Amino acid sequence: MSTPQAIITGNRDERRTLIVIFQRGAADGLALVPPIEDDHYYRARPRLGIKKTDAVRLDDRFGLHPNLRPLAPAWQEGDLAIVHACGIEDDNRSHFEAQDLMEHGGVAAGGWLGRFLRARPSTSGALACVAVGKALPECLLGAPSVTVMQSLNDFALGGKSGDLGTQLQRLYAMENGQLGTAARDTFDAIKRIDAMRSQPYRPANGAVYETKDEFATGLQQLAQLIKADVGLEAASIDINGWDSHFTQETLLNPLATRLANGLAAFRQDLGERMQTVSVVIMTEFGRTVQENSAFGTDHGRGGAMFVLGGGVQGGRFHGAWKGLGQLVPRGLSTSYEDLPVLNNYRDVLAPVLLRHGARSEDLPKIFPDFALSPLSLYS
Repeated sequence: MSTPQAIITGNRDERRTLIVIFQRGAADGLALVPPIEDDHYYRARPRLGIKKTDAVRLDDRFGLHPNLRPLAPAWQEGDLAIVHACGIEDDNRSHFEAQDLMEHGGVAAGGWLGRFLRARPSTSGALACVAVGKALPECLLGAPSVTVMQSLNDFALGGKSGDLGTQLQRLYAMENGQLGTAARDTFDAIKRIDAMRSQPYRPANGAVYETKDEFATGLQQLAQLIKADVGLEAASIDINGWDSHFTQETLLNPLATRLANGLAAFRQDLGERMQTVSVVIMTEFGRTVQENSAFGTDHGRGGAMFVLGGGVQGGRFHGAWKGLGQLVPRGLSTSYEDLPVLNNYRDVLAPVLLRHGARSEDLPKIFPDFALSPLSLYS
């Protein structure tokens, strides 16, 4: 069992929660959100192009990958927005370097999500920020409070007997000020988690999570924390394995299914509480427009970002899109072309952060050395 890692300060419950999902490996936005009315798409991908008859039509330009069909209700009900041709400004095709740049918000100390949490006027409690996984993601570096855990069972003190927790409570009961407040907040969070663990979790509204999928079970645990009012302000969770150089359909189809089913269950489970939750899905870069000889696609530039949740102007695409007819070749040594980055990922994140409590004057600190032009994701 992994050891929970926590940095503890004090806070009270917050109503809004931001969840960041990272598709590590460079998800192919042109497969997940294919431009089904663009003939250039099918010329570039004679074998891999998503057929019009298979795609879930979104508007007069785009469709959804058929395995993302569970997300169609969110689009139709105005709770899902998509930004295509999105990514970093750097022409970097290294997974690790591109992820590093994106998670740090550029060449900057700490992570963009950590700086956001630190810039907030409120302080953070023991479960204000959770990273579902084995390690602290780079985007959360510098956050005032982070708990890293694979399971709610990891969040405990003193094992099942609780002797250590009892002793610590007695010790910190004598503390006044910020340290005492932080300790009491942490013990309160542990009690709430213990109460949650005492009985099986039953998702609401008929939602069903895939119990053998760690991504789905991670989302389920985040839903539990949100509904338990433990003060969860931000969370991160990864879904890995999107590097599709070879036999892309074999790799991408089950990943798209996991992503869509997990998110659909999460949204159904939360019901009305989704109005106070935002989910951002992002990846380090997209794939080449042309398919390669191995039935896959190689490292490209522009990808797709998704924003799901309350308040978003969903059921529509945001940002610039120029189609696939005017692409620029990557270089003299290759005939492959890239979807350019027309929408910087920071301009997608900025309005989401404003909805979750950031102030306009905080944005240059969260995303330093970048001239922001936030998209109008919210009315």
